Amino acid sequence: MSNGGGAASSTTHLLDFLEEPIPGVGTYDDFHTIDWVREKCKDRERHRKINSKKKESAWEFTKSLYDAWSGWLVVTLTGLASGALAGLIDIAADWMNDLKEGVCLSAMWFNHEQCCWTSNETTFAERDKCPQWKSWAELILGQAEGPGSYIMNYFMYIYWALSFAFLAVCLVKVFAPYACGSGIPEIKTILSGFIIRGYLGKWTLMIKTITLVLAVASGLSLGKEGPLVHVACCCGNIFSYLFPKYSKNEAKKREVLSAASAAGVSVAFGAPIGGVLFSLEEVSYYFPLKTLWRSFFAALVAAFVLRSINPFGNSRLVLFYVEYHTPWYLFELIPFILLGVFGGLWGAFFIRANIAWCRRRKSTRFGKYPLILHLNCIMPPRCLDLWLTSNRLSVNPAGLGVVSDYVYSVYVFSSLTVLSLFAGKYPVLEVILVAAITAVVAFPNPYTRQNTSELIKELFTDCGPLESSQLCKYRSQMNGSTAFTDNPNQPAGPGVYSAMWQLCLALIFKIIMTIFTFGLKVPSGLFIPSMAIGAIAGRIVGIAMEQLAYYHHDWFLFKEWCEVGADCITPGLYAMVGAAACLGGVTRMTVSLVVIVFELTGGLEYIVPLMAAVMTSKWVGDAFGREGIYEAHIRLNGYPFLDAKEEFTHTTLARDVMRPRSSDPPLAVLTQDDLTVEELQGIINETSYNGFPVIVSKESQRLVGFALRRDITIAIENARRKQEGIMFNSRVYFTQHAPTLPADSPRPLKLRSILDMSPFTVTDHTPMEIVVDIFRKLGLRQCLVTHNGNVLGIITKKNILEHLEELKQQTKPLSDGI
Repeated sequence: MSNGGGAASSTTHLLDFLEEPIPGVGTYDDFHTIDWVREKCKDRERHRKINSKKKESAWEFTKSLYDAWSGWLVVTLTGLASGALAGLIDIAADWMNDLKEGVCLSAMWFNHEQCCWTSNETTFAERDKCPQWKSWAELILGQAEGPGSYIMNYFMYIYWALSFAFLAVCLVKVFAPYACGSGIPEIKTILSGFIIRGYLGKWTLMIKTITLVLAVASGLSLGKEGPLVHVACCCGNIFSYLFPKYSKNEAKKREVLSAASAAGVSVAFGAPIGGVLFSLEEVSYYFPLKTLWRSFFAALVAAFVLRSINPFGNSRLVLFYVEYHTPWYLFELIPFILLGVFGGLWGAFFIRANIAWCRRRKSTRFGKYPLILHLNCIMPPRCLDLWLTSNRLSVNPAGLGVVSDYVYSVYVFSSLTVLSLFAGKYPVLEVILVAAITAVVAFPNPYTRQNTSELIKELFTDCGPLESSQLCKYRSQMNGSTAFTDNPNQPAGPGVYSAMWQLCLALIFKIIMTIFTFGLKVPSGLFIPSMAIGAIAGRIVGIAMEQLAYYHHDWFLFKEWCEVGADCITPGLYAMVGAAACLGGVTRMTVSLVVIVFELTGGLEYIVPLMAAVMTSKWVGDAFGREGIYEAHIRLNGYPFLDAKEEFTHTTLARDVMRPRSSDPPLAVLTQDDLTVEELQGIINETSYNGFPVIVSKESQRLVGFALRRDITIAIENARRKQEGIMFNSRVYFTQHAPTLPADSPRPLKLRSILDMSPFTVTDHTPMEIVVDIFRKLGLRQCLVTHNGNVLGIITKKNILEHLEELKQQTKPLSDGI
C-alpha cells in the first residue's frame, strides 16, 4: 500500500498546483464525496503561504491573525444563532401548544402558565386556572363545564392540531423538502464527506425553524431536540461562507459543522458537555483536538444565550430539570437493569418497525418529493439533470444506492392500516391522517394530551408538598380517618392507581404513534418521544417498587436499608433511568447519553444507575442488530456512509472487490501524452466514472497519477476560453514537459496541474480489512489497485458498501438457520 507518486512528490505536496489555479478545479458536484486527503493538502498549502507572508508587512500579519481567529469567530456566531433560535422555538412551541386548549385574554402572546403568573385568584390545588385564561368552550359557548364544553374543547384541539400539521407539511413540501425529518442521519453522512447541496442552506434553516414549531405544537409524537441539531448545523454552514478558510475547503467546513452539532445538543438538552460528547461519539467523522475545543466553546456560547433568554421561566436551560435528594441503594440496580432490558427491546423493536414502515413508504411508486435522492458519490451527471427537471421526483438509478432487501412486518391497530394507502403518494394526506389519529386518541388521556416535554417533567419530578399531580395522591391514616397527602411514604391512593392505568394506555399509544410519526414529511425528532416512553415505563416500575417497599418493608431486600416511613424509593429516578435506557436502545448512544441525562439532573450520585441501564440497553439492542436508528435510516436511504463502529471480519482481498471484474469492460484509463482533446472528451462522454487513472502508455500500464472527471472538463473549457490554438486535435499531456510534436501540430494542452501525483494505491493481495480501514480513517473516495506498479483496477466507496451488503446477505441465511 502506498501513495503512488513516491518520495519526490511527497516532499512538495500532493497536487502540482499552477501559480494561477483554474477556477472550479477542486470543487465537487452535488451528491458526491469529498476527497479528504486533497482538502487537507489544500489547507496545509494555504497555511504555509500565510505563514511565509505574515512577516512581509503589517497588513499580511493582520491577515494571518484574522485567519487564526476565524475558526473561533465562526463557532461563536454559530453558538449565538443556535441559542437564539432555540429560545425562539421553545417560546413559540409552548405558546402554540397551549393555543389548542385556550387563549389568554389579558395578553394574547402569553401561554397558559405565563397567563396565570400574575393572577391573584389562583388556588394551590388549581394553580393552572385563572380568570385571564379562557378555554375555547368558555369563549364560544360561555361555559367551562359539562358535556358541551368538553366536546367543544375536543373539537378545537383536533382543529388546531390538524391546522398546525397541515401548515407544516405544506411549507416543507413547497419551500424546503430537506427540512423534514430529524436531519441527524443526513448530518452524519455530510460530516463523513458527502455533498448534499441545499440541505444546510438558508431556506432549509428558515422553513425548518418555522415548521418545527408547528410540528411540535400539532401534538404529533415527535420532539424538537433532534431537529435542533440540524438547525445549528445550518447556522454553522451559513456562517462558514463568510470566511474563505472554510467556504473554500469542504474538510474545514466539516469541522465547523461538528462544533455546530455540539451547540445543537447543548441548547436541546441544556447539556453543553453532553453536546460535545454527542458530536464526538455519534455524528462526527473527523474530530481533531482543535475541533474538540471549538465544539466546547460553541456549546458554551449557545447554552449561555439560551440561559439569557430563559424560555421556560425557571432559570434553567430545559423544561424538565430536576434534582433528587434521596440516595439510591445497591438492590435497586436490579430494577434499573430491567429497565435497561426494556429499553434495549424497545429500541430493537422500534428500529425494525419504523424501518419497515419507511421502506413501505419508499417502495411505493409515489413520492411527489423525496427525503433525499438515492444517489451516491459517483452519480452520473444525467441523474442530476433528471433531478433538476423532474419536479423533485424520486430517482434511484439502477445500481446506485445500497439498500437491503430485509422485509419486516408490523401489526398495528386497524385505524392505522389506511395509512399504507397514502404513505408515499400523498405525503400531505399521510401527515394529516397521523395528526388526526394522534389528536383523537390523545385528548381523552391527560398524559397524552399534554406536551411531551411537560409529561417528562411530571414523570421526572419527585412527589412533594408543592406537587398537585395525580401521581402524588397518596393515602394517609390520621385519627382513624383516611386523608390524602403528597407524602410518597404512604400507600397509593385512587389517584395514583388511576394515573397508573392512564400511563399504561399512554405507553401503548406512544409506542405505536412514534413508529408511524418518525419519518413523516415534517421536522420530527426522536429524542423526546423515546425518553417519554422510557419515563412512563420507569415511573410505573418506580411506583411499583415504592409500594412493594411500603407493604413489605420486613423483607430481607428492604429491611436493611428501608425503615418504616422512610423515603427509600424515588419513582422519579426510575423515570429518568428508563428515559435514558429507551433513548440508548434506539440510538445506541452510551457515554454522551449518560452525560446528557446527568446534566439534566445535576447530581453525580446517579451516574452508576444511568450507566448500568444504558449499557444494558445497548447490549440487549445489539443482540438484535448493531445498527442504531440513524445508521438504519442511512442504510435505508442508500447514503455512502462507512460506519466506523462496524467490524470487518471477512477474508476477502482487494482483487475480489475492485472494478472491473472479469466480465466487465476494461478499465477506462488515460495515457500521459498520447491523447487528443477529442479523444479525451470522447472517453468522458462515453463513461460515467468519477475519475480516471493516468498511465505511461497502453503497453506498460504503469501508474502516473489520477485525474478527476470534473477537473478535466473544467480545465478543457477554461483552456478554450483563455488559450488560443486549442483545437479538437490538440495533444493532451500530463507530463512536466510537452512531447515532441510535428511542426504543423496545434498547440498542446497541459493538464498536469489537475493530476493527483500520489493517489492511494494497494496491491491486489491487500486484505479488504485493511482497505476498509483505510477508507474509514482517511475518508478516501477511491483507491487504485496495482500489481508490480501496473494498474489493475479501482475500488470506490460504493464498491466497498456493495461488498459489505453482499457479505451481509450471504451471512443472513446462515444466522437465520442457527
